[in-house]
Amino acid sequence: MRSPAARPSAARPLAWLAALLALYLCAPFLASIPQIGQADWANVDWRQTWSAVGVSAASASVSTLLVLLGGVPLGYFLARSNSRRMAVLGFVVQLPLALPPLTSGVLLLFLIGPYSAIGSLFGGTLTDSFAGIVLAESFVSAPFLIVAARSAFAAVDRVYEDVAATLGHRGGSRFLRVMLPIAWPAIRAGLALAWLRAFGEFGATVMVAYHPYSLPVYTYVMFGSQGLPAMMPLLLPTLAIAILCAALSIYRRRGRAESPARDEDAGAQTDSAPAIQTHGQERVRLAFDLEHSIGAFQLAVRWAPHARRLAIVGPSGSGKSMTLRLIAGLEAGGRESSRSHVMLGDVDLGALAPEGRRIGYMPQDYGLFPHMTVAQQLAFPVAADAAGARYWLDHLGLAGLTRYLPAQLSFGQRQRVALARALTQRSRLLLFDEPFCALDTPRRRLLQSSLRSLQRDIDVVTIVVTHDPDEAALLADEILVLEHGRVLQAGPVHELFRHPASVRVAELLGLPNIGEGVVLGNGGIDTGAGLVLRPDPCGFAAGSRVMWRVAPDGVRAAGQGAYAGRIESLQLRRGERRMQIRIGGIVLDTRADESASDGVAVSLDIDPVSISVWSP
Repeated sequence: MRSPAARPSAARPLAWLAALLALYLCAPFLASIPQIGQADWANVDWRQTWSAVGVSAASASVSTLLVLLGGVPLGYFLARSNSRRMAVLGFVVQLPLALPPLTSGVLLLFLIGPYSAIGSLFGGTLTDSFAGIVLAESFVSAPFLIVAARSAFAAVDRVYEDVAATLGHRGGSRFLRVMLPIAWPAIRAGLALAWLRAFGEFGATVMVAYHPYSLPVYTYVMFGSQGLPAMMPLLLPTLAIAILCAALSIYRRRGRAESPARDEDAGAQTDSAPAIQTHGQERVRLAFDLEHSIGAFQLAVRWAPHARRLAIVGPSGSGKSMTLRLIAGLEAGGRESSRSHVMLGDVDLGALAPEGRRIGYMPQDYGLFPHMTVAQQLAFPVAADAAGARYWLDHLGLAGLTRYLPAQLSFGQRQRVALARALTQRSRLLLFDEPFCALDTPRRRLLQSSLRSLQRDIDVVTIVVTHDPDEAALLADEILVLEHGRVLQAGPVHELFRHPASVRVAELLGLPNIGEGVVLGNGGIDTGAGLVLRPDPCGFAAGSRVMWRVAPDGVRAAGQGAYAGRIESLQLRRGERRMQIRIGGIVLDTRADESASDGVAVSLDIDPVSISVWSP
């Protein structure tokens, strides 16, 4: 084991490089300290100095405000767009960062100079004026804010916008109430940099507006006339302002305690919740017919289940999450290759925007807004009901957590907050996208049980997307099996697990000892892999293609058994020892006793009653 003393030596070259640059950056400030006493304080024109400071501060503030109003939306659209035009625009608006300031000033003179079309229109007032200073500073400082805003919005998960849409908020509200607050810390730092860049701008300003004097221009003039001794009185206001802005840019609001709330993942519930009323006395049913394509991937799903607890099962990339997003209206449509027909009872959800569907959409981490407390989360839906919010707070054991932020909640508490938020707006459909995939097994089972209990209490349709067939069987009454964007089978849970339509469906459902075969004349089933099964009369004519299944408990070791096989592997599943026995080209799973070991030849019997047969 490496000793702790050996660890710092590995980073020593990096530390020297970091220290060297840090020393160089600090050295000018240290060198200026002795100059304070040697400066020519007696001959300072304080009136002109503070006038220059005021001009720079005022022009930088106006410039930054203008840049803020346009730069934040521009950064948002640059971050959200993948079009080539926006990419070109993003490149062009950053060019001032690469240009020498004097070059920027010359370019601005081409646009707003006294002999340009725009300059003539304004009678030459756009140069050698306060307006000229603002225009020059805006041009050179805007990229700092735009880059910061673009990076900030690009780092925000789009799922927050999606969740906000399903909670009834339109685009402007989603931007102002969700995206901007989440991205604001990074934007704030960019805003401080933009202000400082504008405050200190010299090159473009001196070309466009030599008068009135800004602080950088006045400093240049004084240096030319009085030399270095006059500089310190002019530098002090600049240094003070720079230090203040740097402090504001790195300031972080102190949050509440970082420790998570207690009541870790217990699904606290009191008396039974009243069922959410739907249309008439009958329970609402969901039906959808979806077609969508992204690149080479094409999705085509049609399902009209009879139950209200539903699950979609399939491997990664099968289109499960896309199906949920289409139901919620979150996938971009409008193309000939896209169709989204969704009926919930007698309501055509496909004709509504996502904010009008009143759907509870819960991604993997439940999409809680990181800047909102539990109370604010429940008040956020447009159709939020205050009385309903109070009820669900009590019913789901959240009453003591109203002031907590999502980062302070356990995963189970986040799940309950997301549920309460959706139910507060009386959602008729709850969509869960892989809700437990990131959890360890004990916690996953606890939260599955909690959700199962809630499903019994509320009269809404729930769809759970999962790759875990056991989870689907627990949380759903009907399952849809999806692969490569196509439905392999759909129906009641017991039907799919008892009679999967194909070997692939059986694999996706985790069912062992299933295959295809042909019925022989003597009633046996030829598996085509060196194994002939002899079921109790199968009821199919000779030559029929059938699916077959052998119940694991029907496979037993016997001294003089009818089948010869070899133990291929041993596994421990949920505390039970299992073995996989190969007979010809077929592998059968069954219980293993303590004497079983890998690679040992065994003699077996297969109980005819344990063999079930059905049409594929």
